Amino acid sequence: MKLKAFHAYDIRGHFGTDLTIDIAYKVAYFIPELLGTRRILVGRDMRLSSPALHDAVLRGLLDAGADVYDLGLSTTPFVYYVTAKHGFQASIQITASHNPKEDNGLKISRENALPVGYDTGLSTIEQWILEDRPTPAAAERGTVRDYDVRDEYVAFLNSFKSDFSNLKIGMDCSNGMASIFVHEIFGEQPVYLYDTLDGSFPNHEANPFQPENVVDLQKLVIAGKCDVGVIYDGDADRVMFVDEKGGFIAPDLIIALLGEYFIKEKGLNGTVLQDIRSSKSVAEYLEPLGAKIAMWKVGRAFAAPRLRELDGLWGGEVAGHYYFRDFFYSDSGLLAGILVLGIVANLKRAGIRFSEKMAEIKHYENSGEINFRVENKQGAMDAVKAHFMEAEKSLAFYDFDGYRVEFKNWWFNVRPSNTEPYLRFLCEATSLRLLEQKIAEARSVIEQFV
Repeated sequence: MKLKAFHAYDIRGHFGTDLTIDIAYKVAYFIPELLGTRRILVGRDMRLSSPALHDAVLRGLLDAGADVYDLGLSTTPFVYYVTAKHGFQASIQITASHNPKEDNGLKISRENALPVGYDTGLSTIEQWILEDRPTPAAAERGTVRDYDVRDEYVAFLNSFKSDFSNLKIGMDCSNGMASIFVHEIFGEQPVYLYDTLDGSFPNHEANPFQPENVVDLQKLVIAGKCDVGVIYDGDADRVMFVDEKGGFIAPDLIIALLGEYFIKEKGLNGTVLQDIRSSKSVAEYLEPLGAKIAMWKVGRAFAAPRLRELDGLWGGEVAGHYYFRDFFYSDSGLLAGILVLGIVANLKRAGIRFSEKMAEIKHYENSGEINFRVENKQGAMDAVKAHFMEAEKSLAFYDFDGYRVEFKNWWFNVRPSNTEPYLRFLCEATSLRLLEQKIAEARSVIEQFV
């Protein structure tokens, strides 16, 4: 038996059914035992259900005898920063990130802001809850302390700022948590959209990976003749970008663009991490600059520890997460936004537009992830792999997080969703005609399993 809200990366689901007050209380109660600490950092987002979950989490921690250091309203990266910088052995952020307004969740971290995923602790808590393990109140309950280190965090982020006063910027905060910091960081230079907190998300969902949620920003950029558009998700751990023509930039290509800062501007060299879905354009752009490219599984629960193991400079994912050694190997939408704006400003000084630079980086046609509702995911994956590898000689094969197989003029990744009964297929090719042909072939194979 499983609890529906427990996933590979975090605890997340529909509030009141998948994630109840009782489950949140018990998760919090068991965290001190799981992570061996009585000093817990807590933050929350602006969702309508977050105050109730915050109360439940605090009750659980206090009943377990833990002392709570409460950040109050905070972005998820703010929690990561304070966890690592201030030496906390455990933290809980109450958020459902980019999910719909009806959802909520808990993101749990341990020392150095390392994520606690299903394989590194969440499964243990799930089992304790399913066993109905008792939660007696400690003889000496913990205490709550408001923990105000906001100014320190803003100063840290501002230390990465460069001069981008030459830019006209459009910025969409999605009525999410980026709103609490953007004015202190970017001032009144950007033209802001939806920069007030509203957990009902009245303008669009806080998921910039869905094209319909970026439309307002694209219109603003075009109408306002902006050089760049920036959009954050609900808890500001992700960021995505729009060029001066209103074109959406594939987030994995930003991994390559960040080489302009780390390698060309700062003269640093080292390992760059990408997820298994990332475009070949990333490696083809960065390797000639001297970077070493490493590939790993999708999701923070895998990416953050891997970047730390490799002591990588930075990394990123197709979903718009960007990880930085200088940010405790964690992801930060605001830090990525600061760095990209600095790069775009330098490009403009050199007479290069954002769209022109990204066209220089991008060499392939990309399908994006295509979802198939499949119960026998492994059977479908194996069939796709066999179909293509029997027809053509492969140049590279990776078998973590599904399969990635590379051929002379194209490659594909097929992987199971960790949270839903979906198989996800993505491919990239040197021409649109070849791309469409390979998508059609994959579809014909996978649909035999639908």
